[in-house]
Order: sequence, then structure tokens, then C-alpha cells
Amino acid sequence: MLFLPDLSQTHLIMQPIIVAVDFSNTSIHAVEYAISMANMMKSDIFLIWVDKLSSQESVYPDTSNENRNEAKKRFDELIGQYGKNLAKGLSMDYKLKKGRIYREVDNLARLTKAELIVTGAHGISGYEEYWIGSNAYKIVSFTTCPVITVRHDFTIPNTLERILVPMDGSSETLHKIPFILKLATLFKSEVHVVTTHNSQLKSIQRITEKIAGTAISYLQKHNVRVIEDSIVSNDLTKAVIAYALNVNADLIAIMTDQETPVNILLGAQAQQLINQSPIPVLSIHPQEKFVLM
Repeated sequence: MLFLPDLSQTHLIMQPIIVAVDFSNTSIHAVEYAISMANMMKSDIFLIWVDKLSSQESVYPDTSNENRNEAKKRFDELIGQYGKNLAKGLSMDYKLKKGRIYREVDNLARLTKAELIVTGAHGISGYEEYWIGSNAYKIVSFTTCPVITVRHDFTIPNTLERILVPMDGSSETLHKIPFILKLATLFKSEVHVVTTHNSQLKSIQRITEKIAGTAISYLQKHNVRVIEDSIVSNDLTKAVIAYALNVNADLIAIMTDQETPVNILLGAQAQQLINQSPIPVLSIHPQEKFVLM
């Protein structure tokens, strides 16, 4: 049996939110999305820009570099424009880094003990080399911090009214549930726990249903409104997105980097969901602190 941790209200105050920025419209929209999350989560925001054009990796800003000076100027403008939208007592700051984008984003998340990274799902051409689109999935895959990827055309809601949580037949799929509880409690969200099947075999489906039952019991124990449902499809990426649109979900929560033979939403399919979903996708890695018994 997988023992999920008991959470008290003291766990509900979040650490900072990291936002990957390249100054494209997509990444600016990610900043706006992060602000709406930060105000509810009582989190500060750190914006990060990474100079990937330099051949030398360094954590220190190079103020003599033209691109970095331009980035600093644009960050000052960005914070002046959007920082005032943060709730009283919250702050927005930025970091300029050199090196590999996904590694520097993860380093900052670890340094600040961030509990969430927000990045645009797709970039656009323009300011230097817009790296958000090509590196969003690298950030998702590399960091152990939960990551929300958001499209530039997603209308930012005032709250997370409904969260879709697809469940597969692996025990690791439960690892996302404690973080979902944090969000659902803060935003007073309705959580749709949906078993996902690509097989018609009842014996296989029952495995997923049992795991989903553990998640449902855990959420209900903490007074979260839960809707239980199921999906059977040969194209689960398309089916999950269709379900999310049908129920007007504000967020889809998936696991990444699973290595069990019964998993479903992982690897290429997780990447497809991040790339194709018009709804923000929350990606969470399995955690070592979970104990299987």
C-alpha cells in the first residue's frame, strides 16, 4: 500500500514561484499566469533569463554583455509594469544566468526552495532566440519541481475552479496527489479524478481503478470536492484534452518520467499533452519520499 502524507494547514503556504522568461509574448503571458497563482498561494516570484549563447557557464551576470544588459533593462520594465499586480507583501525579482536553460531554472528552484515553476508551452520568433518553446519540455523533464506549462492564448482564470487529474495503472501516479491537495485547498477547487485506460480488459482497468480509489479517499478525507470518472481510448492524449475541455478544467495534472510497464501519460505522450493542450498542464515527477509497502 502507498501511504500518502497527512497535510496540515501549515503546509499550505507555498515557497516562491519561478517563471522562465525570454520576453516573448508567451513568456510574458506565463508571468501574468504566475501572478494569478502567486496571489492565491501567497508566493513571491522569481523571473529568470538564461544566456544560452555564451560558451562559458557562470551564475554571475555579465553586465558587459549587450544581450544581458538588454535583458536587465526589459526585466526592470517588466517588473515595473506587472509587479504592482501582486498582492500586498509579495515581491517580484529577477535573475540573469549563463548556461543550460533547464539546468539554471532547476538550480534557481532548488536555491529558493521553490514549489512551482511556470513556463510558456511555446515560443515565437523575435527577440534573439526564443527558447521557451524548444526547452519547455526539457525543463519539465529535468527539474524535480512541479512545472506548469501555459499557452500564450490561454485566458487566465481568477481561480482554479476545476482540476483534472488523469490516473494510470502505476503506483507513481499517486505522487501528484499531495500537491493537488495543496492547490485544491487554496483555490477551493473541484478535482476530477479520471481513470485512463487504453485497454478494454477489466482486469487491467481494475488496477487503475483501485489506485484512483486511494487518491479519491485521500482527497475526500481533506474535504476536497471530487468527481470520479473514466476514459477508455486508443488516443489518451486527445481523449484527456477533450474531457478537460468538456468539463471546463483550468488545469491538467500529470506525472512525468515514470518507468513502469503499465504507465500511460509519460514520455512522448506527456510531451504530446503539453504541446497540444490548450489548458495549462501541471507536470510532477515521482518523489523518493513516498514509501511502497
